[in-house]
Amino acid sequence: MKRIVVLGGGESGTGAALLAVKQGFEVFLSDKNSLNERYKKVLINHEIKFEEGQHTLSEILKADEVIKSPGIPDTIPLIKTLAEKSIPIISELEFAARFTKAKLICVTGSNGKTTTSLLTYHILKNAGLNVGLAGNIGKSFAWQIAENCFDVYVLEVSSFQLDGMFEFKADIAILTNITQDHLDRYENSFENYVQSKFRMIQNMTSSDYLIYNADDCVIEQELARRNTNIGLIPFSLKNTAFELGAFVENEKMNIHIFKDKFTMTLKEMALQGKHNIYNSMAAGVVGKLQNIRNNSIKESLAEFQNVNHRMQYVATIGGVDYINDSKATNVNSTYFALDSIRKPIIWIVGGKDKGNDYSSLDGLVKDRVKAIVCLGLDNKKLIEHFSKFVPSIIQTYNAAEAVEEAQKMADMGDVVLLSPACASFDLFEDYEDRGNKFIEAVNQL
Repeated sequence: MKRIVVLGGGESGTGAALLAVKQGFEVFLSDKNSLNERYKKVLINHEIKFEEGQHTLSEILKADEVIKSPGIPDTIPLIKTLAEKSIPIISELEFAARFTKAKLICVTGSNGKTTTSLLTYHILKNAGLNVGLAGNIGKSFAWQIAENCFDVYVLEVSSFQLDGMFEFKADIAILTNITQDHLDRYENSFENYVQSKFRMIQNMTSSDYLIYNADDCVIEQELARRNTNIGLIPFSLKNTAFELGAFVENEKMNIHIFKDKFTMTLKEMALQGKHNIYNSMAAGVVGKLQNIRNNSIKESLAEFQNVNHRMQYVATIGGVDYINDSKATNVNSTYFALDSIRKPIIWIVGGKDKGNDYSSLDGLVKDRVKAIVCLGLDNKKLIEHFSKFVPSIIQTYNAAEAVEEAQKMADMGDVVLLSPACASFDLFEDYEDRGNKFIEAVNQL
């Protein structure tokens, strides 16, 4: 019997272990940290062998194949040992895809992939398709395949997941953009990160489609270097009148898919701002490729409610708006946040720096930010970079303190914006924990 070892016992790992057992494999799950009680209960109920608080090398090396959770870096000694022993290491998505014939619509990119995934899922679900949402969002892909039977999956796919994908094939792929992110996991090489993102298309064929941001020069340059026979469908805010693709003209979003055309005014769309027009165009193209009626797509785009922690309005207190953009874990996400606000900003920023280059924010910070509140353990890089533009910079080490200091500096008509541009792991469990603590602090003012 083939032995599967799963490393990491979170949502991804537990789902992979559950599917592996249901497929008749011998399974052992190992997590160096304590397991969440909910996941532990699932493992016990399905009689899946596991350990927590340690990695027992002798047990792990018995694996025929290892499924690695995306949060585990390739550089740790355990992963290097497995590679030296030529034991295959794959991602949960790679494993799960072997056991479904469903159509796979996969979304990746540095920014916008969560919103685009949710929006695409909403369009398909609203049209009556039997569709699941998984990947880097919601219930794990493997878990859903073990328990559900969907005809279509919308998968949000991170670069860390892509690194462990080899035979996986998307039927439709969306590439939202590529900007500097997670460089600490890619030997501080942007080129390595770009190649990771492009693994999305590695097994796609002439009957498959790549929907991509034609305004992103990194994507355009990489596509020009590759000889690919995939169907390419661009979307753009700068170019117009694509025979095949999506564009904006006269304050209207236009989608042309062969002879089929879709038009919607930007004002009608639930999601506003440039970044959300990109997301809506990409999701709308999927809708047209799936032959969904124009009225149904328009209805979905008009009524959609965005994900929490992404430009989420929290409250107005004393004439000051408080906005939670905790999901902005990289510089480009924060660029869109700052760009979308026209009022003076008290900016709460900081966390675990991932090799960030903050210079792209300089113009916006000069024009719109009146004070900065750092929220992180090590704020030296932020302070050194922005002190020349913003004289008022304060360091804080928890969400309540950050909100209190921001309130002191804010005047009526200002916006207090949490948009960290950094990962959350120095002070918080994840970006959701950071956002929730921000919301709690605001509600206690």
